[in-house]
Amino acid sequence: MPLFQLYFTPALLLLVLTCPQVSQSVPLMVKGTVTDSLVFSAQILLHKITDALTKDELFSGINCSQEMVKLNNETDTPSVCAPKGSKCSGINKTEFDQDLCLENIGKDLHHYFTFLAAQSDPDKLIDPTLSGLRELMQNFFPRHLPSDLVSEEDASENSSSFDKKLNLCKVLKGFQVRSITINRVLSYMNSGEQTK
Repeated sequence: MPLFQLYFTPALLLLVLTCPQVSQSVPLMVKGTVTDSLVFSAQILLHKITDALTKDELFSGINCSQEMVKLNNETDTPSVCAPKGSKCSGINKTEFDQDLCLENIGKDLHHYFTFLAAQSDPDKLIDPTLSGLRELMQNFFPRHLPSDLVSEEDASENSSSFDKKLNLCKVLKGFQVRSITINRVLSYMNSGEQTK
């Protein structure tokens, strides 16, 4: 078990049990405003993704840290969610469209949820990541939560076990990168900077 998890889990449990504001169900969005609760949920998801990437038994025979990142290129989250005033890719962004940004984040979460839910995981090694993602989507992006899923066997019958592990490694690394972006964006929205 990673060192941060040894200290983080009891502290989080203590916070949830002793602090009435945390232990109660709190709305994630209040009239279009991203709340602290949503930011915290996204941070927890990032920790779960990072933890999954450190599980050697999930990627036996593969040095996942040396593999390439496989990002979801079907969304425009990085460019759409760039802060107002940023000059990424040489383009000076003068406006921030929060609704479009949240829509792209929802599509990203749907993509990764569908992928992870289709994985064969008999040892439940990616279950914590999947449950954290499901919780975030149920509370904040319910319309992006898929109702029907294709199993991994149906989607890739001819892939070897090694190829499946390698692909899982690359996609999880991509999800980690995208989750960092999502965390930064949600913190930006929570700060109110986009309205100034």
